[in-house]
Amino acid sequence: MPDQDQPNKSIALLGIPFDLGAGQRGAVMGPTALRIAGIADGLRDLGYGVNDHGDLSVPAAAALDFAAPPGNCNSPGEVAAWMRLIHDAAYDLLRAKATPVFLGGDHTIAMGTLSAVARHCAEVGKELAVLWIDAHGDFNTPLTSPTGNMHGMPAAFLCGDESLSGILGDRPFVPLDPRNLFLFGLRSIDPVERKALRDGGIACSDMGQIDDVGISALIRPFLERLAGRNVHLHVSLDADAIDPSVIPGTGTPVPGGLTYREIHLVMELLHRSGLVGSLDLVELNPFLDDRGRSAYVLAELAASLFGRTVLGDPL
Repeated sequence: MPDQDQPNKSIALLGIPFDLGAGQRGAVMGPTALRIAGIADGLRDLGYGVNDHGDLSVPAAAALDFAAPPGNCNSPGEVAAWMRLIHDAAYDLLRAKATPVFLGGDHTIAMGTLSAVARHCAEVGKELAVLWIDAHGDFNTPLTSPTGNMHGMPAAFLCGDESLSGILGDRPFVPLDPRNLFLFGLRSIDPVERKALRDGGIACSDMGQIDDVGISALIRPFLERLAGRNVHLHVSLDADAIDPSVIPGTGTPVPGGLTYREIHLVMELLHRSGLVGSLDLVELNPFLDDRGRSAYVLAELAASLFGRTVLGDPL
């Protein structure tokens, strides 16, 4: 909710069936799985008006003006065309003053969703902060990526990496202040990426820290730093942040992730902050799932973010 005193009771769902940025195909089916799991009904049960804007269609052509940058970068023209489409749709939803929930799709979509959020925040005079919940840092670039898969690059792009600067074409790009990015739940970082995160001054919490001091001791200080500021908090939730025993349906699972209760507590603390203005749900791959289990968990987590506790009682 973007304003603690005047909560926005209107939620806009947008499906983004995109998986060209991932090495494992299948996240294209994520939006449909989340709808079948009842994400809209769960939010309506909490008193929200939910408008489902359907799924974006595949762009008619690749963005030929975005050639492959030096290094390792898969399908750059197709990815750029998608990111421009996503940016435009997300920007329109934000201007309509609903709280957007973006149903991915792989994590590359954040290049489009968050660039639109950053542009909107700059226009309305709000400060943007981002909680990036992920097993991975997503801070690679074409020069550092071992795979060329662009779902490992969106955080670097959003912080202004020059090699990716042409993705949006002629749309305004407002880089995210690295001091306002918090990567949470990390447990798989490439060596060069680790150095880039350190050099960029990005705040990170890995699973070792979470095991050591607990969720609240890490999330509360982040939210307290934002309290009292005119902040739009964007939450980008990657399914692989959660342990594969809870969410098996994701393309890059890493053992030792957040437990069911830990991730629900994160969502509950975020709701209580009154700061959340937009949400990505990404990297759900129904092709790899077990009878829809992962989709149902992600739908439950969205409800927790908007006010439902695990026992079903509103906060």
